[in-house]
Amino acid sequence: MEQPPKDKAWSFHLAYFLLALIGVLILQQMWTVYRQTEVVPYSELQTLLRDSKIASVEVGADMMRATLKEPMKDGRKQIVAVRVPTDVAAELEAANVEYSGIVENTWASTLLSWVVPIALFFLVWSYLSRRMTQGLGSVMQIGQSRAKIFVETDVKVGFADVAGVDEAKAELQEIVAFLKDPKTYGRLGARVPKGILLVGPPGTGKTLLARAVAGEAGVPFFSITGSEFVEMFVGVGAARVRDLFAQARASAPCIIFIDELDALGRARGISGLSGGHDEKEQTLNQLLAELDGFDPSAGVVLLAATNRPEVLDPALLRAGRFDRQISVDRPDKIGRAAILNVHLRKIKLGADVDPTQIAAMTPGFTGADLANLVNEAATLATRRGAVSVTPDDFTSAIERVIAGPEKRNRLLHPRERRIVAYHEMGHAIVAMALPDMDPIKKVSIIPRGMGALGYTMQTPTEDRYLMTRSELMNRMTVLLGGRAAEMNVFHEATTGAADDLQRATEMARSMATRYGMEPAVGQASYIAERPRYLDIADLGQRSDASEETSARIDRAVRELVEEAFLRASRILKECANVHEETAKRLLDKETFTEEELEPIRDEVKALIDARALLPLVGEGGPA
Repeated sequence: MEQPPKDKAWSFHLAYFLLALIGVLILQQMWTVYRQTEVVPYSELQTLLRDSKIASVEVGADMMRATLKEPMKDGRKQIVAVRVPTDVAAELEAANVEYSGIVENTWASTLLSWVVPIALFFLVWSYLSRRMTQGLGSVMQIGQSRAKIFVETDVKVGFADVAGVDEAKAELQEIVAFLKDPKTYGRLGARVPKGILLVGPPGTGKTLLARAVAGEAGVPFFSITGSEFVEMFVGVGAARVRDLFAQARASAPCIIFIDELDALGRARGISGLSGGHDEKEQTLNQLLAELDGFDPSAGVVLLAATNRPEVLDPALLRAGRFDRQISVDRPDKIGRAAILNVHLRKIKLGADVDPTQIAAMTPGFTGADLANLVNEAATLATRRGAVSVTPDDFTSAIERVIAGPEKRNRLLHPRERRIVAYHEMGHAIVAMALPDMDPIKKVSIIPRGMGALGYTMQTPTEDRYLMTRSELMNRMTVLLGGRAAEMNVFHEATTGAADDLQRATEMARSMATRYGMEPAVGQASYIAERPRYLDIADLGQRSDASEETSARIDRAVRELVEEAFLRASRILKECANVHEETAKRLLDKETFTEEELEPIRDEVKALIDARALLPLVGEGGPA
């Protein structure tokens, strides 16, 4: 294949080299002449003439150049005087020195006076024309697709690099099988889905799954985000969609991956306005037409990902376009352990690190969260100069991710520290007293993050998907344990329980309006789930209850929260001695670990059993 650009570039650089060499030679010659020539006063020239040390003289209009018979001490053979007297000829004849006139050549200065301005003008004109040409080219190319194209060798990701989403991988195996051997796959008449939509929360690995499909199948991979289709010029988005599918057909078999599909496929006509949404609607219409028009047997597979499927246009989700929706949800405990095993291969681990234990301490974490957790643990181990990453590093990393970094420089007033200590131990003692609660792993009064003055860390032993009314009440009771401790000990509420109250109130409202767990409200749901784009200020939930029912809901929520507060207060009063002693110890130690909390838990359990508080904290209804 011919490569004229390379030859041209080589000759261009060679010409520059020759010009530079000539320039260096000219400068060297000028420097040599300069080193051999010295400008002297005319009186010194006259002295040398009288001493018969000058061999010849060249006389010009305003200077005289004399050549010496012998070099000077510094090696110079010529001197120059910048004065030419009128009787210089007689003086030179009297000294019996040969002299001649200098014919001044002004062609160089004349040439430079013409060439330099023209050259400068040409350079400026070339620069401006090139910029204009580039701008015109970018305008002419604005309708071309901006997809990043990765060839087979560029995609280094396979299914072995994706963990925790086994169901999604099994669904995508069919795509890989079709792309590898379409004839065998379609021998019974089956066809691959035209479009596959990956749906799930952010960070669960949707983009990684798409790249793994391309890596396993060994086909080109076109990657683009939905926002890259939309421009300020009308029709550009539709042109880019056409160009993307044209490139994909030319490279078939291949995979088109559109990330953040909701930026492109948002439902049409939501705002009821025209004009501002015309360009997005034209782009979406072109995408719908392309999905209808292309033949899946050609080997072009469309993958897309979104974390907001509720805003997508219904026409985009119908059968024949995006035929299949694959849920990529947050991983469970087993999935988290598998994800950790993938990321832990990249760091140096201690012998006692157990991925299963770390997975148990990270409920609700996505794959991206777990990757960040491993990096944080390795960073903490590096910071303290360790040779490997230990379980304590992972515990510290989890605390950092959940609660934020420690703020040891944040100085609290002694009374505030005392309130925080009693508050956090209130949470811990109530959690120890109630049945089936997540165990307390750590209690600390070291400030963290933006506003946390202390924290109580609970880690579930297993993932939970269903919760009973009594379990929700117990969780609310633990949340209000800090406020109950403040009221029992200091007889005054503080602002430290603001987050606890908010979470407890939200839980109580869900019990009354969503789960039908409050007899005063009834077995009904009063929350209408609606797409978020219909009402931005409402965050997607609206109540269809009447004013009378809303009043009953408010009373039920208040009673549920008050009931949880009274239960927490009763537990802390029965365990007042333990509460007082442990809070004082916490003020000195600042942190209780799981091992240090174990004897406290046994003591609280013994008090609850001995004082017959089981009806209060058991599985029954309200106390």
